[in-house]
Amino acid sequence: MRLLLTSAGIKNASIHNALVELLGKPIAEASALIIPTAIYPFPGGAGMAWRAICGAANGPLGGLGWKSLGVLELTALPSIADDAWIPTVQETDALLVWGGDPLYLSYWMRQSGLADLLPELPRETVYVGVSAGSMAATATFGETYPDPPRGSGEALTSEDIVFATPQGAISRLLLTAQGVGLVDFAVIPHLDHEDHPDASLANAAKWAARLPVPTYAIDDQTAIKVTGDTVAVVSEGHWKLFTP
Repeated sequence: MRLLLTSAGIKNASIHNALVELLGKPIAEASALIIPTAIYPFPGGAGMAWRAICGAANGPLGGLGWKSLGVLELTALPSIADDAWIPTVQETDALLVWGGDPLYLSYWMRQSGLADLLPELPRETVYVGVSAGSMAATATFGETYPDPPRGSGEALTSEDIVFATPQGAISRLLLTAQGVGLVDFAVIPHLDHEDHPDASLANAAKWAARLPVPTYAIDDQTAIKVTGDTVAVVSEGHWKLFTP
């Protein structure tokens, strides 16, 4: 598969151009399926899923002008026949994997059977991740929580960690977990975003130190483009690669 792993969607011309390049055709000629599953553990998740699907969310994805757009709800897949959904996934040009809770998302990617299907998809298929959607694509990821996770999923490690912020120290639960293994590095999204103080550059370094793989910390103006064995950073913002 080809991958475009973003922090907040298609936020600038450089990331947009990278998506078109991966698709090999204009977005208006491409089909897509959006996966909103990760957002449901959050209060108000149903409304946030609707905004992602209809293109009203802050991170442009569903509203990019696709030739066709469908919804792939992972929690529904175990209860329906494979031939009701697998051909649709095999035929689509892009899988748009929305943000939310990566622990919950990676759980349902495996439970639904999508994780097993992904490596078998045509090489032209493009996986577009947003935040948790990018994190869950990796072999191992880390995520911070102000409270215990509200959804399913099993962590590899769990620890309480204190991060420094301009407003003072904040305590978070830092989990590491297994993703679906499409890439062999980890992603920390929302680098230096004011709403994510635990992802400041200094805090991202503490976060990445808990991960056994190279870790890209990326801001909302940055994406990671993966084609075969080639990994390229596409950015109009800033980013940092941490190595174990």
